[in-house]
Amino acid sequence: MDKHYLNPLFSPDTIVVLAGNPSDQAGQTAQARLLQDALRAQRFKGTLVFLDTHTTGTLADLAQTTADLALIALPAQELAAALEVAARIKCKAAVILSSGIAAEQAAELGRIARRENIHLLGPNCQGFQRPLLALNASTAGPLAAPGSLALVSQSGALTASILDWAGNNAVGFSAVISLGPNTCVDIAQVLDFLANDPKTHSIVVYLEGIVNARRFMSALRMAANAKPVVVLKSGRKPAGNAAALTHSGAIVGSDEVFDAALRRAGAVRVRSFVELFSAAMCLASRYRPVGRRLAIVTNGGGPGVLAADWVNEILLHLGRLSPESAAALRPQLGPQASLRDLIDLGEDASPAQFRLAIEAAGQDGAIDGVLAIYSPKTGGNAAEVAQVMAEVKTHFPKPLLSCWMGGESMETARQILNQALIPTFRTPEAAVGAFGNIASFYQNQQLLQQTPPPLTLLAKPDIEGARLVIESVLAERRQVLTEMESKTLLSAFHIPVTKTMLARNATEAMMIATQLGYPVALKIDSPDVSHKSDVLGVALNIMNALGVRDTYNDMVQRVGSLAPQARINGVTIQKMAPTRRARELYIGLVTDQPFGPVIAFGAGGTMIELINDRAMELPPLNQFLARRLIERARVAETLGAWRGAPAANLDALEQILLRVSEMVCELPQLREMDINPVIIDENGAVAVDARIVIDNAPHALSAANQYNHLSILPYPARYEQNWPLRGGGEYTVRPIHPDDAQMLQAMVQDLSPESRYFRFVSGLTELPSNMLARFTLIDYDREMALVAVVRERRSAEDGSFSDSERIVGVARYITNPDQSSCEFALVVADKFAGKGLGSRLMLSIMDVAREKGLAEIEGLVLSNNPGMLKLMKHLGFSIKPYADDPDFRLVTHPL
Repeated sequence: MDKHYLNPLFSPDTIVVLAGNPSDQAGQTAQARLLQDALRAQRFKGTLVFLDTHTTGTLADLAQTTADLALIALPAQELAAALEVAARIKCKAAVILSSGIAAEQAAELGRIARRENIHLLGPNCQGFQRPLLALNASTAGPLAAPGSLALVSQSGALTASILDWAGNNAVGFSAVISLGPNTCVDIAQVLDFLANDPKTHSIVVYLEGIVNARRFMSALRMAANAKPVVVLKSGRKPAGNAAALTHSGAIVGSDEVFDAALRRAGAVRVRSFVELFSAAMCLASRYRPVGRRLAIVTNGGGPGVLAADWVNEILLHLGRLSPESAAALRPQLGPQASLRDLIDLGEDASPAQFRLAIEAAGQDGAIDGVLAIYSPKTGGNAAEVAQVMAEVKTHFPKPLLSCWMGGESMETARQILNQALIPTFRTPEAAVGAFGNIASFYQNQQLLQQTPPPLTLLAKPDIEGARLVIESVLAERRQVLTEMESKTLLSAFHIPVTKTMLARNATEAMMIATQLGYPVALKIDSPDVSHKSDVLGVALNIMNALGVRDTYNDMVQRVGSLAPQARINGVTIQKMAPTRRARELYIGLVTDQPFGPVIAFGAGGTMIELINDRAMELPPLNQFLARRLIERARVAETLGAWRGAPAANLDALEQILLRVSEMVCELPQLREMDINPVIIDENGAVAVDARIVIDNAPHALSAANQYNHLSILPYPARYEQNWPLRGGGEYTVRPIHPDDAQMLQAMVQDLSPESRYFRFVSGLTELPSNMLARFTLIDYDREMALVAVVRERRSAEDGSFSDSERIVGVARYITNPDQSSCEFALVVADKFAGKGLGSRLMLSIMDVAREKGLAEIEGLVLSNNPGMLKLMKHLGFSIKPYADDPDFRLVTHPL
């Protein structure tokens, strides 16, 4: 049960091929001939059986055949029968390589596969390759060279192109998987498999679309947490929805939302086919996340300056040698060398000087990566310099990239660099862009580690009051809230708003304005007017009662003329917010298909569409994510001390963003929202105007599905509980989060060898880094890990005391592919055995699984683990022999 459920598909021991009669090629499909040629071109490390259902025995004979995987390449009318045959010979997976299959027939094949519990890849796909297994189950061409890079593509043509490129650039693959438009095994499942595949160290994805954002984000986050993931997505859509009811809906494009989703998942997006190749080259070189400081070593000032320009263009930082490093290197270089910004060695630089400069940059703590640029010079030897780099690469601690400029004269040098797995490019801009992708991965990994709860530690909002407002609006069959209703919703979540009152006639308007104090702003109040300025429904800086009266009457008359169908409730009156040294900002919400709600931030005011400044983030937010969201907007440059104005109160702005995040999490009825403008200065921030669009929640709310409208589930803080510890003291049971990695590792290291073997069935003494990451950053939707934590008081050398936390037990489950059952694992620190932790953790994890709607929990326990078997019996589990391995017992419990 420790093996991945897609192992029979991508790591089969026995394969049966259903592709017609191998000796009758004229009667075979083109895909069948390509498949058979691909399989026979090398010797598969498992067992390969060719089966012709037209001539091979009876059903009883078929029953004697068993296989993990069926490869099917038959005419359309024979596919359903072939899939039935695969089920009879107990195949757990199948690949249909037949093309031209209609969507209706593909759906029927999917139903057969689900009924027979077969994981189906295809139809209308090119199959897959596993070079390390010498398995070419594809029609994409010759088997790729083995390596550690995995390729997943939703385009067959692009798959073949990348394989052709890889063959000429010394790039090898652990897996090449081509997904068609009708496959049952989707991109999320493939990413899940590759995240757990020990032979895969990095992943490249070509994506045309996704169906289930939650599943995709879950799998992508898990994969990117374990290894670098680079994504190229086609079909970019521009922003702009003329029918949108808010500025947010009008200016936020789905492609920008996809960017935000990838950032939050910890992956890197590239924009072109060329960039994808560059990223693949870097990943194949096993480069890992680094900072953004790139040093440039060059023998030509022009190319070095071009590279430095591109460093600035894509918001990297030029890496400079420290004064100490520069002083040590300078005497060993020629008189033309310059170390001020670039490491410019001069035109006469020798291979030895390139070596010295690159090694100096590699040892300098102020530099994260090195780009070596070589320009052809009379009398120079490009190949010798390349050979020096290849030698340096063997012990170089940082990303090392190269740009050998020129044509045919550079080919020998490029071959040397390729063989040394040093990414090499023909232009400085491409090389710098490739390093930018590596650096972006580092940044996005910081976003990936954030797992905020739905509610912050700020004062509790009036969630029920907000829901009552929404219910009353929906009861009137309205979707657009008035300004008054919108501000009431914001106030329920403690977002500061300007005091606003509704006047239904001119006399009321004068009295309200006098009470509020001048100057005031007047705005039309109508559920049918989306943008008040478009119908001249806003008037600012009205200074006296006479002005209020006249403005009220003129505004009602104008709006009635420009929007004759609009229902006019009256005019809202509010005191003008001070703006002399303030900035106008915008905070919004859009609901994307398929990623759900997205929070937007940027410059505000009446010209928001023209300014077009927006940054986006998927909820939920915490302070770290809110600050990064602010920093990504162009308006962030104006929030510091600027032109005599003191710095804006960023803490107040962050609190509004966190409150908006709470609204998004707790109110699934929200569809669009504008808070524009938000006026901010050194004293605080206040929402001056707001407009909110709602609709019915997509599902009935319950504890299990309360946050199903989000593509990233919040940290489930509701499962935190304190329990008394047998023998005195207490402990906390709570869901695990990424910050627990060190404590979890310490617990595993402190276990006795026997306890570690009982839990992991291996002799490991600590968790490998990828397993540790996998265990601590989890998707709370499909799995759960609860930790038991005790607080301990420790004394320091100076006699002071400090409290620290310690993990002393972990129970976890992961949902099985059938989506109705789950598999559990449990471990308790040896020093805490017999104190009731095991029972409590199991009961708590079963409660979570039950709340999720799962019907059964199961697990494997070693037969020689009497303590665990006794606990299982005490908890009411049934204990049975495990058919696949007599060393284990299968324990199950209905939920």
